[in-house]
Amino acid sequence: MTFSRRHALFRSLVSVLPLLSGCENSATSMIVEGKDHALVLIREQQHFWNDEVNQYIVVSRLPACQRRVKIHPDKTVMNPVAVYNAGYLLWALHQGGRWYLASTEGCQVQDWDNSGGQPPGSAAGSFEQRNGKAVFTSTPNQASQPNP
Repeated sequence: MTFSRRHALFRSLVSVLPLLSGCENSATSMIVEGKDHALVLIREQQHFWNDEVNQYIVVSRLPACQRRVKIHPDKTVMNPVAVYNAGYLLWALHQGGRWYLASTEGCQVQDWDNSGGQPPGSAAGSFEQRNGKAVFTSTPNQASQPNP
């Protein structure tokens, strides 16, 4: 291979690097109580050319449970995930037209057919995108502490 061909190949590879860095792999958590009790949203983009992002919810209440559950994919521009208190160690999550129930008692996450579309309880906060990164923002005056 001649120098000019190698140089052209090198330039081509270098020009692709910024595209590869566009993949999203992030995680953010809603701390319930202490470092051992949380809901975590994980977002993973498999390929930079695809705007679909795989999403997972981790329900964690150590040492009793910790489970990662795949939920429906989203786009690279994240739709916020509203989080509502739904009962003892139970939260309802709402993203776009989809609802989920997440339990740190049973260590489960499942789709929820909320036909009425109304939240089951008070707002705890939301997972949202800020400056290109997923973050959790608590609702003012609302604690994400489990209900007694």
